[in-house]
This record gives sequence, C-alpha cells and structure tokens, in this order.
Amino acid sequence: MSAVRRKWTALAVLATGLSVIVVDGTIVGVSLPVIVGDLGLDLSDAQWVTSLYSVVFAALLLTAGRLGDRWGRRRLFVAGVVVFAAGSLLAALAGGAAGLITARVVQGVGGAGVLPATLSTVNAVFRGRDRVVAFAVWGSVISGMAAVGPLLGGWLTGSLSWRWIFLVNLPISVLVLVGTAFAVPETRERVVEPGRDVVGLLLSVLGFGAVVFAVIEGAALGWWRPTGELRVLGLVWPVTAPVSAVPVAAVAGVACLLAFVLWERRRARLGRSAILDLGLFATPTFRWGNLTALAVAVGEFGLLFVLPLFLVDVLALGPMGAGLVLAAMAVGAFLAGGAARHLAARLGPPKVVVVGLLLELLGVVAVAASVAREEPPWLLAVLLVGYGAGLGLASAQLTGTTLVDIPADRSGQGSATQSTVRQLGAALGTALAGAVLSWGLGSAVETDLRAAHVPPPVAARLAAVTRDSAGGVIAALREHPAPGPDVVPALADGFSSATRGAVLTTGAFLALGLVGATRVAVAAARRS
Repeated sequence: MSAVRRKWTALAVLATGLSVIVVDGTIVGVSLPVIVGDLGLDLSDAQWVTSLYSVVFAALLLTAGRLGDRWGRRRLFVAGVVVFAAGSLLAALAGGAAGLITARVVQGVGGAGVLPATLSTVNAVFRGRDRVVAFAVWGSVISGMAAVGPLLGGWLTGSLSWRWIFLVNLPISVLVLVGTAFAVPETRERVVEPGRDVVGLLLSVLGFGAVVFAVIEGAALGWWRPTGELRVLGLVWPVTAPVSAVPVAAVAGVACLLAFVLWERRRARLGRSAILDLGLFATPTFRWGNLTALAVAVGEFGLLFVLPLFLVDVLALGPMGAGLVLAAMAVGAFLAGGAARHLAARLGPPKVVVVGLLLELLGVVAVAASVAREEPPWLLAVLLVGYGAGLGLASAQLTGTTLVDIPADRSGQGSATQSTVRQLGAALGTALAGAVLSWGLGSAVETDLRAAHVPPPVAARLAAVTRDSAGGVIAALREHPAPGPDVVPALADGFSSATRGAVLTTGAFLALGLVGATRVAVAAARRS
C-alpha cells in the first residue's frame, strides 16, 4: 500500500471508530421512551443514561489526550475501542437503571480514549491542503453521525430491540481494530514536563460531575428546599435537611472547577505536566472557537434529548417514525458538510461558521414555534433539515478554525481541549434541556389539566406522573380509557409547552455561540 493510500485509509478507519462513539451519544435518545418503559426509569434516570456518557467522556478527555501523547495515539485508540465495546456489551445486558448507567460510564471511558486519538493522529499525519480536507471530514463525522444516531436507533429499536443499539457496536469495533492494525500509524508527542497530573484529573471529574448532578437532580431533589431523599453509598440526605443537596453540589462543583484552574496554572508555572494548557486560551481564535463549540454541542444534544420524547409521547410516532424525523438533521448536516469546503474557499472558514450558527439559531426558533400537538411531523422534519445544514457548516469548519493558530507541538493539547469542550456541551445540553423540560412539566401540564376542568388533586397527581415517566403516561392513557376525554389532549399540550421551553433554552446557547463565531471571524480577519 502506497504512503498516500495508506494515509487516506487510516483516515477512513479513524472516522469509522469516531462514528461509533459519536453515534452512541445520540442513538439512545429515540429509544429512550422504550427503555424508560422496559426498565422502569424516571426522568432523572433517563437524563443520566443520556448525559453520564458525555460527563465521563468530557472529564477524561484531557487526561486521555496527554496519555496518547506519551503512550502512543494508536495504542490509546485501540484501548479505547476495546473498553467502549465492553461497555456496549454491558449496556445491552443491563436489567435495570443501575446496570445501564454503569455501562454508560464504561462506554464514556472508552470513548475518551478514542476521540482525542483520532484528532491528534489526523493532525500529525496530514499536512497542508490535505489537513484541511481531513479536518473537514472529521468535523462532518462529528455533526453528521450524531444526527444519524436517532435514525439508526429508531430502526434497531423498532425492528429488533433497544438492546441492539448497543450490540451493533461490537462487530463495527472488531472491523475498526482490524483496520487499525493494517493502516493507522503510531504517533506520539515528546512530553518533556515531569509528573502526572492526578490532582487535576480528580478536580475536573468532581467539578464536572457535581455541576451536571445539580442540573439533572434539581427537579427531583429540590432546587433549594429538599423535596426528595438522596441516598448515595449508604449515606442519606433527608427531606428534613435545612437545604437540598442540589445547591451544595452546585457550589462544590464550581469550587472544584475553580480549584482545577488554579492548580493547572500552578503546575504550568512550576514546569510540571498539566492536563490543561491554559496558555492556549490566550489565542483569540482558540478561545472564541471553544465557546462556539460548546454552544453548538449544547444546542444539538439538547434537541436530541427532548424531541424524541415529544415525537413519541405527544405525536404518537414509533421509534422508527421519530428516527426518520430526526434523521432530517443528518440530511442537512451531510449536504452542508460536503459543501462547506467549497464555501470556505470563497468566504473563509470563520465566516462559514458564522453562517452555520445563524442557520442553526433560525432553525431552533422555527422548531420551537412548531412544537404543538396539532402540527404534522413532516413540518418538523423540514425545519430540522435547515437546522442540520447550519450544524454541518459550523462543525465542518469549526475544528480547523479553532486550531489554526495553535503551534504544531501543542496541537495534541489543543485538540483534546476542544474535544472536551464539545463533550461538556453535550452533557450540559442534555442536563439543561432535561431540567427545563422537567420544570415545564411540573407547571404547564397541571395548568392545562385544570383548564380542562380536571380536579386540582387529580391534575397535580397526573402532572407528577407525567414528569416522572418522561411523558410515557400520555401513551399509556391514549391506549387505555382515560379519566375524561380532555385529559390526554391537555397532557399533550402541557408536554408541548414544556418541550418548547427546552428547545428555546438551547436556542439561547446558540445565540451565545453566534457571538463567539463572530469574534472568531473578527480575530481571523485581524490576523490576515
């Protein structure tokens, strides 16, 4: 095999491995209503199943990136694929919430090894115009395959079982391992700083985990006053406590993250190895590019958490039907991702990112306006094509734009940092959208039920059940005689209102991302 052919074959293998872990971040969403009913999950469990993968992913990415620099990126890639496959098998065999959530943790550990190894290898192997193309392929895989996840999940769940959304990873992982042995070269970076940043790893894990815990569990445990009991490792936080565990976890998480930043600065000042190179953020394109990447991920994963629940529970679509609607995002993302390189040649990559974010923001607002019980599913699909087009444009050019001013000898750290930001955005997107959805279900559903003349005690009980079942009770009442002809429409209208609020929340982050993308374009213009 010639060197040129081997290089592009290696890209195909790396992209396939990347595709598997990216798809797994979104494939669960459309299957979630079925999993909730089968394993008896509540809304908090459902959020953890979706977001914990990204939390672990984000927390370990920086450390994994540094490990790849020292140990070898191909070796890290292989180890990540093996661990990810093991987690997939555990998820497929899970018999309850605890087993599935634990399996998602294992998958997150494996994914944290795969993603930085792919990007660092691409950055080390490709040069010049080939690197631009390779980065575009990498960015398109990130956005496009994330949007493919719901379609694949809907097809597997509807045709076979939700367990196959995890089992399908096993044969693909085997093929990736075989391809890696033949085509992917080993690369590493010479790390001269001494030491292992174990304290930084622990602070980042505790900080990310505590903040996401607070966002997800706020509705169940109480945002300030305790409304539910928390049990962890035999310890109990009772409902009689003066304050809920949620604000305590939030404050502790923020404190850990601040301590993490101070610790990383100290290690850099002493010349010790650090998992986060804070000096990279002095580069404007890197700083604002990461803000944009965070916003894009929040928007995408927030939508992919709430829309499947709306499509299945309110519009009464099956997993396959919901997957087809959400696949419209993939159509737009792949079409725009392919055209992004040509558009970038005319406008420049930073301006393409701005155009992409603008399309995403307009798409989210249009989707929010169309989330209603009476709206046809095809209308949402059409609007999601436009949103997906913006996602494809932004993601395909964002990676190269963010890293363009980072020196080659620091590219491993730069790429790992950006990957971490993306995964943190994915976790926050799921957590925030789920929190807003939960809050909306607790208020809008009860209001609509009372407007339908449902007695207040019954309305309060139905609203609580709707929130706890993540909307699954709507489908159950649709199939069986409901306590009144107006109950199901009222529940559906309340769920629609809550979904609309969650979608608009993701839109607020996309607006922030548009600001970041504009600043990247300004910084790039000044540089040129």
